[in-house]
Amino acid sequence: MTDHSLISRVAPIEAGAHVVAAAFLADAPALALADGAALLGAPQAPRRIALHPEATLLVAAHDARRLVAGGDDGRVVALSADGATTLLGDEKGRWIDAVALRADGATAWSAQREVRARDAAGATRSWTAPSSVRGLAFLPKGYRLAAAHYNGVSLWFPNVAGPPEALVWKGSHLDCAVSPDGRFVVTSMQENALHGWRLADRKDMRMTGYPSKTRSFSWSHDGNWLATSGADAAIVWPFRDKDGPMGKAPSECGARPAKVSTVAFHPGALVLAIGYEDGWIILSRLTDASELPVRAPAQENRAGAITALAWDAKGRRLLFGAADGAAGLLTLPD
Repeated sequence: MTDHSLISRVAPIEAGAHVVAAAFLADAPALALADGAALLGAPQAPRRIALHPEATLLVAAHDARRLVAGGDDGRVVALSADGATTLLGDEKGRWIDAVALRADGATAWSAQREVRARDAAGATRSWTAPSSVRGLAFLPKGYRLAAAHYNGVSLWFPNVAGPPEALVWKGSHLDCAVSPDGRFVVTSMQENALHGWRLADRKDMRMTGYPSKTRSFSWSHDGNWLATSGADAAIVWPFRDKDGPMGKAPSECGARPAKVSTVAFHPGALVLAIGYEDGWIILSRLTDASELPVRAPAQENRAGAITALAWDAKGRRLLFGAADGAAGLLTLPD
């Protein structure tokens, strides 16, 4: 990170539709598009693969091996690095509201109040939530799922009989994130705030002050920081101590005259990729607040909000996509 700008190191990709998610599948760049397709492969000649023909792709999640997408056709489809697709579930036309993945091959999704968990062997369990589920996240230990809904979060063991454990906080909870060590669950809320729980004692954590809703989370590789969107800078909360962010002020990175729309921590360094509603992208280093531009759309006459960011496993490449169908692949210098 010694150059003054990284813009010249970006290979453009014309996705042609709103980019819902970005991923690297076995080192191959992949973009999930709202028009129901995915682009897979090098920017110069990506393959276009139909995931939701004649439907809108609404949500997607990914790990190093697969990208799983849900659409308004009710289908949940997995894409692998070789371009193969697998139908994991079909909710018969009910919109898929959230998806989540585990590294062992398990997948979960929600359609209104119905939540399904499909383990690596293909066995599927179901649970009906008290209200529509908008956010899902697997806990790192055990086969356990956090589901965000109205008035809190439910912690569900799909293979255990009995009701899920309830984490209660009044209001509408949207996205859901679990810390890499499994100590904290955090949700975004309808009223421009975050709420969290320390699972050891169910202690509540309230994180407020956002001018708009937070819809993007990213944990640092060491689990000590949680970066969030929803303000004119990336808001980064400390989670190193046993009390998490309670009683502590967050840090701010990449302040600009535009709201942050998407954030993604580097997989091995305290470097944060920050995407903005005006199409800009910068890299910000937490240790010294240094910043490098990656994309400045005024130079391209493109200004769609950045909707997807993803690092490859080595942290050498950054893939991004925007609401207007623009996308690109940054390759960092050696």
